[in-house]
Amino acid sequence: MSVALTLTGARVLWPDGLQAGALALADGVIAEAPQGRAVDLPGCTVLPGIVDMHGDGFERHLAPRRGAVRDLGAGLAAVEAELAACGITTAVLAQFWSWEGGMRGPEFAQRFLEALEHYEAVGTDMRAQLRFETHMLDDYGAFAGAVERYGVGYVVFNDHLPHDALDRGKRPPRLTGQALKGGRSPEAHLGLLRALHAQGGAVPAALDALAAGLGAAGVRMGSHDDRTGAARAAWQARGVDVAEFPETEEAARAARAAGDAIVLGAPNVVRGGSHTGRVSAGELVAAGLCDALASDYHYPAPLQAARALAGQVGWPEAWALVSSGPARALGLRDRGALRPGLRADLVVLDPAGRVGLTIAGGRITHASGEVAQRLLG
Repeated sequence: MSVALTLTGARVLWPDGLQAGALALADGVIAEAPQGRAVDLPGCTVLPGIVDMHGDGFERHLAPRRGAVRDLGAGLAAVEAELAACGITTAVLAQFWSWEGGMRGPEFAQRFLEALEHYEAVGTDMRAQLRFETHMLDDYGAFAGAVERYGVGYVVFNDHLPHDALDRGKRPPRLTGQALKGGRSPEAHLGLLRALHAQGGAVPAALDALAAGLGAAGVRMGSHDDRTGAARAAWQARGVDVAEFPETEEAARAARAAGDAIVLGAPNVVRGGSHTGRVSAGELVAAGLCDALASDYHYPAPLQAARALAGQVGWPEAWALVSSGPARALGLRDRGALRPGLRADLVVLDPAGRVGLTIAGGRITHASGEVAQRLLG
């Protein structure tokens, strides 16, 4: 049930900047006039809820140990609790549809989609992204069917095959670990990789058809780990207008020139660089080559990254990368800002900068510490 409250005494990040003022909410939306009980929050900061458009940290809750995946609903409840504690009000759960198998295989992807469809969230808007491995030619029909059946609104194309090693006839790195996670012998896994690699010539035409069908159905599409401007141009030609985690400045600039949304990893900003030696997200942000920062593999990272960037560019610009920017990239016009009529999605930081309150769709999803005490009177 949504609450009616008026938050007073705090700094509020309004569309025109960070200023003191009262923020009211009722019936699940931001209200124009005071509503319900007033809650005084001196020293706190009220910000739009975080919109996380790519995160796979949920995997740890669905399978804390290999094989422990019986009750996905309980796992999703734990996911929602972590999201709320991190100030995330909209979360896109990035589920693999991959040759890796196990939790990243097609069978588990469909179990995940089924569980998410039936999960009754406290308030967090949890939606699916399917990450499709492009060389799985035999899966194109089943994949498109799952997208339609479960109403998946966001698809990202991946190619994580170790092509360089396979081209040289070498044994790819981490083969044994990948094989065990997928429930295969290393020999069987290597055979699968070689077979997928060998059919690469048929992939572009298959992708053209798949992207055309998804685009016609209104599915938003993204590419992953683009390395060159030419690669980004190829995706643009298919109507794939989101560039997730471009690996080079060249690819990011190609996306910007075409007006595509650029998504970078918040952990990259927090770390001060990529853990794999690729382009620094902080440098791309400074160059104006970022529309959204995503949690990637660590849900606390969007808040941490915004806090780090706020010291450089100010709270409005930094927070836009985790709120209005990703909302716009996802086509969600009803959130991402604190404006009357929009969804009541917000996070309250206590005087120490910790998440003290998260409200999603007007529902309290997290409350702790001093803010919770004030809320409870």
